[in-house]
This record gives sequence, structure tokens and C-alpha cells, in this order.
Amino acid sequence: NPFGRPSADKPQPGAGIAAVPGSRAQGWLAQGRSEVLARHGIVATSDPLASQAGLEILRNGGNAIDAAVAAAAVLDVTSQNDTGIGGDLFAIIWSAKDKKLYALNSGGWAPAGWTPDFFTNRLKATRVPGNGVNAATVPGAISGYDAMLKRFGTVTFKEAFERAARVAEEGWALGERRHADLRNSVKGLQADADSATTFLENGQAPALYSIIRNPGLAKALRLIQTQGRDGFYKGDIAKAIVAKVQAGGGVMTLDDLAEFQSEWVEPISTSYHGYDVFQLPPPGQGFAALQMLNIAEVCAPKLGIKLTDLGPSDPMNWHLLVEAKKLAYSDLLAKNADPKFANVPVAQLISKEYAATLCGRINPNAASKPGVAGGTEGGTIYMAAADRWGNMVSLVHSVFSVYGSRATVPPYGFVLHNRGSAFSLDPKSPNIVAPHKRPFHSIIAGFVMKDGAPLMAFGNMGGSVQPETHAQHIVNLVDHGMNVQMTTDAARFTHNQNSNVLSLETALFNLVGAALKGKGHEVRAVTGGSVGGYQGILFTRDARLPEPVFDARAVRDDLPVNGVYRAGSDHRKDGQAVGW
Repeated sequence: NPFGRPSADKPQPGAGIAAVPGSRAQGWLAQGRSEVLARHGIVATSDPLASQAGLEILRNGGNAIDAAVAAAAVLDVTSQNDTGIGGDLFAIIWSAKDKKLYALNSGGWAPAGWTPDFFTNRLKATRVPGNGVNAATVPGAISGYDAMLKRFGTVTFKEAFERAARVAEEGWALGERRHADLRNSVKGLQADADSATTFLENGQAPALYSIIRNPGLAKALRLIQTQGRDGFYKGDIAKAIVAKVQAGGGVMTLDDLAEFQSEWVEPISTSYHGYDVFQLPPPGQGFAALQMLNIAEVCAPKLGIKLTDLGPSDPMNWHLLVEAKKLAYSDLLAKNADPKFANVPVAQLISKEYAATLCGRINPNAASKPGVAGGTEGGTIYMAAADRWGNMVSLVHSVFSVYGSRATVPPYGFVLHNRGSAFSLDPKSPNIVAPHKRPFHSIIAGFVMKDGAPLMAFGNMGGSVQPETHAQHIVNLVDHGMNVQMTTDAARFTHNQNSNVLSLETALFNLVGAALKGKGHEVRAVTGGSVGGYQGILFTRDARLPEPVFDARAVRDDLPVNGVYRAGSDHRKDGQAVGW
């Protein structure tokens, strides 16, 4: 098809073309694109429209927090396969003025009527449903945006949501990745009349590159612009959410929405070869990434392994990381839960001493069986932003599964997430469902500091792959010396804790698959769709330059930051890093 135009017989014409990639002229030749360098501000997201919305805010004098909200709001419009205002949000924020790292938990809680009895007796379910209104907890995203803007922002919802509202009204073009997700979700969306009306045309996915509009979502965003947080949690949108849920047999109430609040929490961290890596605490799964890094740092010398010498082409590099993953995820799946309802021994689990006790369970010559099975799948967005003052934001936002619960709230055009499906109905599980409890949460945001100074905001969306990919990126960056773009252009693995199958991106499978199979791993080749999507921003301070000023002069005189930002964006998604 000329110019890659879709047709009925070739809805995604690029898929059938037999070609080989070109290479760069310098550096690692397989790197897909250069890092983006900037000094006044920078944004990295999985959608160019979102990146540009964040950049627009920065160029108009806003800060990284303002830009992050504006960019994420555009993703709420264009990427409801992954995220939306009916989902949850977590963030790690470096405040340059305070010289402090903050963490925000804006994961929604269960309705007051959610008890094990509600699911087992009233719904006759053996597990919390994976779709429909009874998979949806209270959405936390809008509360999270509000908390960010009120504590650190310089704009309101009026300015931060303007670009997103316009995109929803005017329309945007449907790209390849989202088109593929939409085509694969048609049956689920057809099951909900409001979803079918919002996302499908005549019951089917719109054509690739067609213009998509969502006037209902635009209306919701305009309401939030004028009414703020209360417009979502106490106003007409709240009433619409409750009406949708209760019409489908759910028990969410107006009080469940009105009483919900985001929480500022203390980030957790470990050191890795002199770099401090931060994650959000439970109920997020970030501590598993820290545990993996501890195992790699503590156990590698005991096993006679040095990752810096091995490099990313050596099978032992991958064997160690996969075995560390199995150990960390066994603890994660057995112990993670809402810390307000269960004792999660995070301090112990992320200690070097605990990692040392696990070394004997790694055989450098043989693959192990995971001690605890389990795991989650899901679609998510991760994004990062930084500004002229040195503020940096690491933000993750999700509706969990692709198109969440597949239940859309009329007349406002957004899906409710299905985060409640991560709860357990097992009375022995710390993650058992309970009123106003937050479920086990898959979405995590990462941050790196060095000697008390901010270094990097990074993340990798994708359900259960997130901790294992966070650890892979840190090993790539610290041990293997990759830059912030190369780390995502390099191939990754993901391991399934249920089946014990190790999935390697095709080029990596061809390189080390046979050797890992020889160690007893069950390996398979996969595309990049299995390993999620990364964004990252690195800050390099120039000691010769003065500290930023935190008054009107910074914008009036268009002052740059006292150093250089370097950003990377994953080619597996549709996005880009942009700066100026």
C-alpha cells in the first residue's frame, strides 16, 4: 500500500514488509534515536501530543509539575487503552527549592461495600472480576493531579487541562500501537454499550490513522477545569460514576468518592554501587525492584560474577537477573498489600542483610523454580518531566488492563479502571479485599539520586514487568554504562512467575537463548510488546553554574537550569522526549 495507507485487507500495512533496520553513524549503531538534550525544560512521554502539551506549559513559564499534569491529561484523552481519568496515579517529585524527594500515592480505595462476602455470596464469584463495574475501585487520578498542583504547581486545572480538552474536542489521529490495542479489545468493548458508543464505529475499531474525537470526555475535562477536584468526586461526574456502577450491580457510593484523598508518603530506597534508587512504598510493587538490585549487588561477588565485566551479551548477566527476579517476586507476591491493613516488612525485604540470605538459592549453572507463583498484566503510561529550576517528576498512571474494566461512564466518555481485580479473596492473603483498602498495585515510578542530589527520573510501564525492567535499566545504566536512550533500545527480558517461562526479545533470544536453555530456563522469543515501555530523564549538573533562582527572574530572563538534561523515550511506544 503506497505510503503505508491502510486498507480492508491490510489494516496495518507495515506488518507485512520484509526489511532490515538501518544503523546510526556513531555510538552504539543499533540505538534507534539520539538522546534529547535541553536546559530550559524537558518532557518524555509515550505520545508526542502529550510531550508537546507538557513542553507548551514549560515554555509558558510553568514548572515540571504543571507540565507533568498537562502531559498526563493528554494521555488520558489519547491513550485510554492504557490510562485515563478513571484510573490511578503515583508520582515521585524532586522539589529543587526544598531539596527534597516527595512521593504521592493516589491509588484509589475499595468501595465501603466491598467485602469478601459481597463477592463470594452476592456475586457468586471465586475472585474479584477482571472487567465490568465490579472490577473498579475509586479512581485516584484526578485527586493526584489536584494534590500535585496544590503542593508544587504554579497553574490550576484550567491551564493544565486546556490542551487535553482541546484534543478531545478537535480529535486526534489513531496510531499503530493504539489501533492494535483497540482491534484486540473490540469484543470486550462491545459488551458495554457505553464503551461501544465511545470507542467503536459501527461496532468495530476505527481505521488506522482515522480522526478520533471524544466530546463526552472533553465535557468532563471542562467541568474539572471550572469546578476542580470536587467536580469529579462530589459533582455531576461523581453522580455519573455511581449511576454507572450501581446500574451494573455494584455498590460504589457518593461517599466512597467524596471521602477519598491522595496520600503523601515516604519513598523507599536502596543503594546500588553508590547510587540511591528510590521507589514508592506498598501497596506498589516497587520494593521488588530494590530487592532485585540488592541481590545483584550482594550475591554476584559471592557467586564469582561481575556484571561490569560480563556485559549485556553474556548469558550469565541475564541468568543472575532472572534468578534475582524469581526471589524478589516470591516475596512481593506473598507479602505485598496496603500497609494500613497489613504488616509489609519492607525495611527487612530491601536490606542488604536479607539479600545476603538469598544468595545460596541462586545456582549459577541452573535455573530455579519460583517459590511463589502469581503476577498481573496491564496497560499503563509512564512519563517524566523536568524544568529550568531543577524540579523533576517521575509519574505513572493507569487503568490497569487494556481499556481497564471496559465499562465507560456516560455521558463523560472515560473507562473505569479494573484495579480491584488485583485484590484477593483468600482469607490468608494480606491482600484480601476490604472496605476502603487499596489493592496490590502494579504501577511504580523510579528515581535515582547520587550523593543527595537528583540524578534521574525513570520508569517502565507494563503490569508485572515493571520491577524487573526497573532493575534491568539500573544495571544497564550503572554496570554497563548505557546512556538514557540506549537502555531502552537494548533488548529486555520478562519472566512469568506462574509458568516459569522466560521471554526474551527476539534479538536477545537469538544471542543468549540457547545458553539460557542449557541452564534449564524455558525460553521463548517475543516482540517488544511484552516488555513494556520506558521513559527517562537524566540531569547532569555543571558545578561552574549558579543555583537556580526561585522568583520571577527565572521566567522573565528565560534562565536555563544549572546543567543539562538528557532524555530517552521507548521506541516500543508511540512517544518522544522533547525539550528546549
